[in-house]
Amino acid sequence: MIGARSEASNATGVNGDQSDNSAPAAGAAYVFVRSGTSWSQQAYLKASNTDGVDFFADSLAVSGDTVVIGARSEASNATGVNGDEGDNSANLAGAAYVFVRSGTSWSQQAYLKASNTDAGDGFGWSVAVAGDTVVIGAYSEESGATGVNGDQGDNSAPVSGAAYVFVRSGTRWSQQAYLKASNTGLSDLFGHALGVSGDTLVIVAYREDSNATGVNGYQGNNGAVSSGAGYAFIDLEAWADMGCALAGVSGDPLLVGGGLLTADTTNVIGLSYAAPSSPCALFVALSSTPIPFKGGTLKPFPLLLQPIILATSPVGTLPLLFRPPIGLPSGTDLWLQFGIQDAAAIFGVSLSNAVVGTTP
Repeated sequence: MIGARSEASNATGVNGDQSDNSAPAAGAAYVFVRSGTSWSQQAYLKASNTDGVDFFADSLAVSGDTVVIGARSEASNATGVNGDEGDNSANLAGAAYVFVRSGTSWSQQAYLKASNTDAGDGFGWSVAVAGDTVVIGAYSEESGATGVNGDQGDNSAPVSGAAYVFVRSGTRWSQQAYLKASNTGLSDLFGHALGVSGDTLVIVAYREDSNATGVNGYQGNNGAVSSGAGYAFIDLEAWADMGCALAGVSGDPLLVGGGLLTADTTNVIGLSYAAPSSPCALFVALSSTPIPFKGGTLKPFPLLLQPIILATSPVGTLPLLFRPPIGLPSGTDLWLQFGIQDAAAIFGVSLSNAVVGTTP
C-alpha cells in the first residue's frame, strides 16, 4: 500500500477514473501485490468524498485484508461512523477511511470521524490498525481532558492532541475510546504518531515539555520544551458479545465494552447505531435469564440495579464510563444491555446486543 497525498484526480472509491486532475492534492492510495517474484497493482483507492487538498493517504496502515487511510485535511463536520460527508464546514477537521479486501476485490467499509469533530483538528494525521482495532490520531485537537474518555467539550488546550480507538464487530465499526495524555498541555501534539499491537497502544506527543526521564517520571515540570514523550495504553479485557439485538431505525444497536470489572476500575462502554437523540436505559444483571421485553428479548435478568436512564447523541452513539458495584466475588459474570426508545422498532423500543464480562 502506497500513499500519494498530492494526487489530483477527482475519482471516488475503488479503481475510478484517474485521468481528470481537477482535485489538486486530493490524494490517492495504490495497492500492489506479489506473486512469486512479480509485483502488480491490484487497486487504486480514493476517498468516497474526494475533494481538493484533503491529503487522502497522507497516512495509512495495513493489517491482513484491512486498510485504514487518513485524510488529515478533509473538511466535513460529520461525527462518528459513516456520517454525512457533504457539509464541508469544518476545514481541516480530518477523516479516515477503512477499506477491506475480499479475494482480489476492494471496497470501502467505513468512513470514520472524531466524536468531537472540529475545524483544524487534523484527525487522520496518524493511523494504525491491528485486526479489528483502528486507532486514529488528531494531533491538533484542543480539549483540556486527560486520560480515557474525558470531557471532549472543553477546548482550552489548543494543539494538545487526542487519539480515538474504533473497533469492528462483524462489518460494523464503533468508537470505543477517546484518549488524551495524562498531562495534557498546549501544543504537545499528542497523537502525532502512534502504533498498536494486540492490546497495547503507544501514542507520541512529540512536543511535550516535561523534563522527566525514564518510565513514569514526574510530568509536572515543563522545563524541557518540546523534548517529547510517549504514552502506553493497554486495552483492558474486552467483554463477550452475546447477541440478542432488536433492530430500530438505524438497524441493530451495537454495544461494546471492555475493562477489568473491579470496583476501583473504570470500564468503557460504547453504544452506536442507535436511534439518535433518544432516551435509553442500561440494564445490568448478574445472570442471563432471557425474558420478553417490548417485542424483543432482554437477557440481563433479574436486574442488579435499577435501569440507568441516559440519552443517545444526535448521531445515535453513547460513550459511557461504568464502575461495577462494590463487593462482587471473583468469577462473577456481569451482563449489560441497552433498551432505546425508537419509533421505528417493534412497540417503540429497540435493544442492543447483550455483553458479558467476568470479574477477575
